[in-house]
Amino acid sequence: MAATARNALLKYLRVQVEAVPRNPSTTSSSVFLNSFNALRRHFSTEEVRGSFLDKSEVTERVITVVKNFQKVDPSKVTPNANFQSDLGLDSLDSVEVVMALEEEFGFEIPDNEADKINSISLAVDFIASHPQAK
Repeated sequence: MAATARNALLKYLRVQVEAVPRNPSTTSSSVFLNSFNALRRHFSTEEVRGSFLDKSEVTERVITVVKNFQKVDPSKVTPNANFQSDLGLDSLDSVEVVMALEEEFGFEIPDNEADKINSISLAVDFIASHPQAK
């Protein structure tokens, strides 16, 4: 009974495969290279260079977001400012700043990474190295 069920199931799961004619002059390594070259994506230099934001631009934008945060004294905001000790923010305020940064840069920061961002410099480093930041 199990063999009958197996055969009935395999009848619907089988895929028709055609044999590829073998050329004796081709080696397995050249076949691999040809397959790899067919699948490889070519990246332009603009794509590679433009995949991450400039760190100075990110720094300016992060500082602007933090300065615009209601509970922050704009005169205390520096590129190395810590959210809690330098700017007087509590943990909930820090979460709100990270959420504002997500909105500014157009991508979601995972919770485990957001928990680590407690200063402007850490935010800049993370955002500048993230390929989805806009």
